[in-house]
Amino acid sequence: MAERFHGIVKFCRLEIVEKQQIIEWLLEGDISLQYQVHRDLLGEDRKDLQDRIATEGWGKQFLSKRNSNGHWGDRFYQPKWISSHYTLLDLRNLNLSPDNALAKETIELTINSGIADDGGVQLGPSTAHHSDVCVNGMFLNYASYFRIDEEKLCSIVDSILNEKMSDGGFNCRTTRSGATHSSLHTSISVLEGLIEFQKSGYIYRMNEIQDARKSAEEFILLHQLFLSDRTGKVIRKDFLNLPYPSRWKYDILRALDYFQYAGSKWDERMNPAIQVLLKKRNKNATWNVQAKHPGKEHFQMEKAGNPSRWNTLRALRVLNHFNL
Repeated sequence: MAERFHGIVKFCRLEIVEKQQIIEWLLEGDISLQYQVHRDLLGEDRKDLQDRIATEGWGKQFLSKRNSNGHWGDRFYQPKWISSHYTLLDLRNLNLSPDNALAKETIELTINSGIADDGGVQLGPSTAHHSDVCVNGMFLNYASYFRIDEEKLCSIVDSILNEKMSDGGFNCRTTRSGATHSSLHTSISVLEGLIEFQKSGYIYRMNEIQDARKSAEEFILLHQLFLSDRTGKVIRKDFLNLPYPSRWKYDILRALDYFQYAGSKWDERMNPAIQVLLKKRNKNATWNVQAKHPGKEHFQMEKAGNPSRWNTLRALRVLNHFNL
């Protein structure tokens, strides 16, 4: 019994040492990562670090790419991934200060330049009638994060809620190809927008937002995050990859990170995705960036195939949240 107890203590000590090494490695990364490590893994909300994101590292680089007309890239949605839309999403995920004036100005510029007939954001002149619910979800995410006035976001919320499908989720192709089944890609983008709207303290249509969140979460859980509800087979192999940034595309770590951010309780249907995530952990307890979504970039934050501070941070905060 004594030997067994000694072995358990030794194992626990190794875990503590290993965790400390990983924390130290994460804290050697960009200032935005340092801020989130302190907040999410160490329980210290270091606003002094957050304030530096705009003037150091990746945050400074993104902000420096902004054009004199107030946009990034050519305009709001073109080209991927250096347009205003995806740059603002990157800045939100860096956790740039919500009070950043440049981010706010570009969001306001987008709203003022035209809202589609359905209340969503116009992607361009040809989309005046109907917007894209996936983009609306992402837009609501960063617009809420950067604290745009609630009244300016109400039509975005209306447009999103009007797109809810009978199976509980969302699909941006309903208005283009007549899709009848929700999409994991679209549903996760909408969920991220709805939870950020809630977390920002807005109250518009809150009961309906809560219902939409529950049904879309159930849609994802019904699929155990990546499995067909009809055949039990993997829906798409790329759902199991761990890219970053995620852009508009779904993957299991993005979904798990949403559930931890939303404060969700453990659901056994998350377990298959957790097991895949654990199998992808390196021997040194890091996770790699496994792939990149092709397209233009302002700059490369991390190289595919290498240990990733982004993915390691996100995986650890998921495991911590669910006490795994």
